[in-house]
Amino acid sequence: MIRKNVLGSIFLGAALTLAPPALAKDQDEGIKVTVRVLDAETGLPIPTAVVRHPSEQERHRVNTDTGSWGDSVLYLPDGSELRFVKGMVLDFEITAPGYNYVHYSYTVRKRRNEFDVHLQKMEVDMSDEDPEDVMIQFGRDKPID
Repeated sequence: MIRKNVLGSIFLGAALTLAPPALAKDQDEGIKVTVRVLDAETGLPIPTAVVRHPSEQERHRVNTDTGSWGDSVLYLPDGSELRFVKGMVLDFEITAPGYNYVHYSYTVRKRRNEFDVHLQKMEVDMSDEDPEDVMIQFGRDKPID
């Protein structure tokens, strides 16, 4: 019986020695921020919405089911990374076809960085226009004169 306990202790010690160490959270990975884009009237997610940071060229599409996008870092055109840290003020441009453009500023907290952005539908007055000539702007598009 003593021999069994000694062997069991040896196997247990070997198993603990071979187990990989618990990985500490990387301090440099940034804090995740999640934006959820909703219709202001219905409260439903807008599956065609796009989120963009003004310093970034890439547009991030939201999840079509939840209307949300999230990340902890952005990759800027010059090749640098913008990691989200506590106290940082982030600017976002949120657009969707048929909705008014929204500019939103958010201050990153230590935890629970999830927020909702409600978009208003565009109101198009069709009474004076020929239906074939109506132009609906998307995002930051500007009409050419």
